[in-house]
Amino acid sequence: MAPPILKLDDIFLSFGGAPLLAGASLQIEAGDKICLVGRNGSGKSTLLKIAAGLVEAQSGEVFRHPSSTVRYLEQAPDFAGFNTVQAYAEAGLGPGDDPYRVTYLLSHLGLTGDEDPRMLSGGESRRVALARVMAPEPDILLLDEPTNHLDLPTIEWLEGELQKTRSALVLISHDRRFLEKVSTATVWLDRGTSRRLDRGFAHFEAWRDQVLEAEELEQHKLGKSIEREEHWLRYGVTARRKRNMRRLGELQTMRSNYRGHKGPQGTVQATVSDAQESGKLVIEADKITKSFGERAIVTPFSIRVHRGDCIGLVGPNGAGKTTLLKMLTGQLAPDSGTVKLGTNLEIATLDQKREDLDPEDTLANYLTDGRGENLLVNGEQRHVTGYMKEFLFQPEQARTPIRNLSGGERARLMLARILSRPTNLLILDEPTNDLDIETLDLLQEIVAGFPGTVILVSHDRDFLDRTVTSTIAPAVPDAPDGRWIEYAGGYSDMLVQRKGALEERRKAEKAAEKPKTQEAPAPGSSKVKLSFKQKFALENLPKEMAKAEAEIAKREQVMADPNLFTRDPAAFNRLASEMEKLRAGLTKMEEEWLELEMLREELEG
Repeated sequence: MAPPILKLDDIFLSFGGAPLLAGASLQIEAGDKICLVGRNGSGKSTLLKIAAGLVEAQSGEVFRHPSSTVRYLEQAPDFAGFNTVQAYAEAGLGPGDDPYRVTYLLSHLGLTGDEDPRMLSGGESRRVALARVMAPEPDILLLDEPTNHLDLPTIEWLEGELQKTRSALVLISHDRRFLEKVSTATVWLDRGTSRRLDRGFAHFEAWRDQVLEAEELEQHKLGKSIEREEHWLRYGVTARRKRNMRRLGELQTMRSNYRGHKGPQGTVQATVSDAQESGKLVIEADKITKSFGERAIVTPFSIRVHRGDCIGLVGPNGAGKTTLLKMLTGQLAPDSGTVKLGTNLEIATLDQKREDLDPEDTLANYLTDGRGENLLVNGEQRHVTGYMKEFLFQPEQARTPIRNLSGGERARLMLARILSRPTNLLILDEPTNDLDIETLDLLQEIVAGFPGTVILVSHDRDFLDRTVTSTIAPAVPDAPDGRWIEYAGGYSDMLVQRKGALEERRKAEKAAEKPKTQEAPAPGSSKVKLSFKQKFALENLPKEMAKAEAEIAKREQVMADPNLFTRDPAAFNRLASEMEKLRAGLTKMEEEWLELEMLREELEG
């Protein structure tokens, strides 16, 4: 086993109250690709700053290999003294580093290098900081939310760069799909301590649930042991004669451990406040267009949105997602075409820029609109502190200014306010930014079970796949020209349909290039037919998919045993590995079958 190039051991840090870190550890070896996960406020960013040497722990051991280089992605880079973006990024290079790496990274991140750092938006600043830390290809790369403000094409490019980098990585991200593709190990920061799983994020949630179930069982056993010892203390024959000091000491230790046990942080509990049901037709857009100067943002586009639809809007930054969204919701008039909104609409909007938040306002005042200590939720009067608890805020935070909240806490606060208002049309613009995995799960459940209509803009592929019923995307993803297409299903479904359409277009172009002297097909016959191999696959793939689903179900049944991981971790890991392969194979078969089915339908007219 290779020696670590960076090691944090038994790290303790407190800011006056309960310890933020109480025995946390992090070990990084050459080539590691670690995702650091945990609830908002669990200390992930702080632990990463300790690893980078930016924050000093109050106790614990910190070891960095003397020859290793470490780069940390800054949340708010300092551009003082730099006239261009290029100059700032190049300042992070070492003596032997290649300056071309800076140009390469900036171009893929949508920047030329000539921009004035003082004129950058928050998202552009993060991109520049990302180029600066990645360009030197350091031994250790510490990235805190690297995908924030990146569009989908750039996120997918970044995945590829990080997968092939020689740097050891530690990543903090809310993007499940990103973590699944990049990470090979997982460190879970929970209640001040850390646990490590030498597998990627795809295996984290099953492992976490096993650990929490085992912990709950241990607490139950400890409680029973205390009951037995207390019974002995009161009624045991030996106890009546003399006190057994050793057993008394053990009992006091058990009581202390039982009382001091801090369970996992609760989950957000919330539902959307019901509003009057909207009309069946929520939005009808007919051949709407929009241009800014000579640039077409939306060419004739039509859509009908019905009550209960959940529609995702995706595309690169600058493609016109926000413009299209504003036209569909009546906030922006189209240059031509018409938009009709349905009846009884109650619209609630979550803005990705969090512009609705006044930094000087308090949490309680923001939630109640300054109307005292109560707010109306689903027709019921609720005290603001009780409602705050459902979103994991403490009662003493009621008078806290919003400026003191973390990004994740601000997102939770906006979510709490939106969900307290009656609504039947939810507009969510990048709703997953800064949310932890558990709050993402809740938001997913809310969106999936919402009886009204949802339109959301997101770069989170996993969230889109789990929630939306259709996806609107640019017809030309790499160079948007104003044409938009609605695809059935989520982001992955959109990719499959787009791939099938592209392949068919290529086939048609090849057929058009063939010499016209070719013999024409007989009248009434199909110009193109499925090959024997394609027909065989179309008929047999459903059977193979059913077999794979059955094998997955068998393993899921075995892994449902809450004691399996504790009793036989090797068997648990083997089953998890088998399930990963089976699911990957099933996904591949489903994509192949869908492509063939679409091809068959097209050929049959």
